[in-house]
Amino acid sequence: MRRLALAAALLCGTTLAAQAQTFRWANDGDVNSMDPYTRQETFLLAFNANIYDPLVRRGPDMAIQPALAERWETPSPTVWRFHLRRNVKFSDGTPFTADDVVFSYQRTRAPGSNMASIFAAVKEIRKIDDHTVEFETTVPNPIFTQEITSWAIMSKTWAETHNAVRPADLTTREENFATRNAMGTGPFRLVSREPDRRTVLERNPGWWDTPTHNVERAELNIIANDATRVAALLSGEVDFVYTVPPQDVTRIGNAPGVRIIQGPELRTIYLGMDQLRPELLKSDVKGRNPFQDVRVRRAFSHAIDTQAISRTVMRGQSRPTGLIYGPGVNGFREQDDVRYPFNPDEAKKLLAEAGYPNGFGVTMDCPNDRYVNDEAICTAIVNMLARVNIRITLNAQTRVRYFAEINAPRYNTSFYLLGWTPATGDAHNSLNSLAYTRAGDRGMFNNGGYSNPRFDALVDQIGVELNQARRQELITQASRLLHEDAGMIPLHQQQVVWAARANAQVVQTADNFFQLRHVRVNPR
Repeated sequence: MRRLALAAALLCGTTLAAQAQTFRWANDGDVNSMDPYTRQETFLLAFNANIYDPLVRRGPDMAIQPALAERWETPSPTVWRFHLRRNVKFSDGTPFTADDVVFSYQRTRAPGSNMASIFAAVKEIRKIDDHTVEFETTVPNPIFTQEITSWAIMSKTWAETHNAVRPADLTTREENFATRNAMGTGPFRLVSREPDRRTVLERNPGWWDTPTHNVERAELNIIANDATRVAALLSGEVDFVYTVPPQDVTRIGNAPGVRIIQGPELRTIYLGMDQLRPELLKSDVKGRNPFQDVRVRRAFSHAIDTQAISRTVMRGQSRPTGLIYGPGVNGFREQDDVRYPFNPDEAKKLLAEAGYPNGFGVTMDCPNDRYVNDEAICTAIVNMLARVNIRITLNAQTRVRYFAEINAPRYNTSFYLLGWTPATGDAHNSLNSLAYTRAGDRGMFNNGGYSNPRFDALVDQIGVELNQARRQELITQASRLLHEDAGMIPLHQQQVVWAARANAQVVQTADNFFQLRHVRVNPR
């Protein structure tokens, strides 16, 4: 009888295991932290959004949806009132209340956070009652809900219990309990974490929303080598690949049982230059900073052939641009998208006029596992600049080392490649985050230290202007000024290219946020 009972139990367990859907996927680089405030970077934010919920979120069509806030209103032009969803619990059973929202706001503004810029215009937060909070802004902010779609709400009790009341500073490689552990109200909960190898999530049975996914267990596998990652997909070892090498798109698309999922991305890849320090940290020029001369910055722009990068490095999977925001972003106009033409002779002429007839040397910081073909793009740029006598030392690193080096508060870079997706879907986000004069939460990702009071004044006006026609005029003026100053060098908008097995259904959005809550896996 005992043997029969054991056999029946094993059979039952096997049947349940077969019904439970496991989703295995791969990427070339890892999530740098389980703490959702440590880096304002798409992959980190998107992964942690599987565990943590925001007050408002984006749906598959990118429209704003209620999440932990059921509804909201603006009692005055500078007050946003959110009514919180009731009977929501964190995955450890702790009730979600307004105290968690207030705590999360304070934690976001604390040292170590990389998300403080989303609250740059917020004067204060107020708890009205256990299920109501108000944000008061210093000026009217017509896109406040768009700005907080990636803001994860954390548990005050959990963070205090585990001594994680402020984020660990990734720029110093600091860690605390929230770096490798997580606990939110989201559709999934963390099971295990092996940095740079594998992270496992399981379905949160107590999630407040009605699941449309059927994933019981999700395994993120880090496979840095492109060929190995593609082979894992083709062999069926993984169901989905987030970063697809451009050179393998055709091969994957022609293979049986797999498909390419491709569309335009809101992200712009660009180059930045340190224009703030009197002497560059990483250059053979001593006693002055070449990038403080607009002629040098324009020379670099003329020396880089973005069409060639699109054609040869990106295999046609990019759109060359002269703006730091692209199609699909509110404020984009085709007629504003003007690049400095590729002209090496003009570049040499400008360098000579600026006092560098023989060029100069500088180190270029570049990630090698963050953007599509990032190191290959940087290598191509090294060769292009060499033709105008600019001697580049390429420093390509994994994203964890790269971002710790070049981002706030260190900004230890002289010349760098970076990518930016405006989380709000609005041009103001890119202009304000990437080019506004660095001052506290403003210009936090202006790694090159570009500064122009006229530009700042225009961005300030864009942030409060309610008349759409006038707002568009201001966006165009600010963008033209940034172009004239050659404050940075936009390269292209890359394509979102994913690949999946035929048994996996996923939803692709232009912000490149891969969300497990949209995934369905069919038995093979």
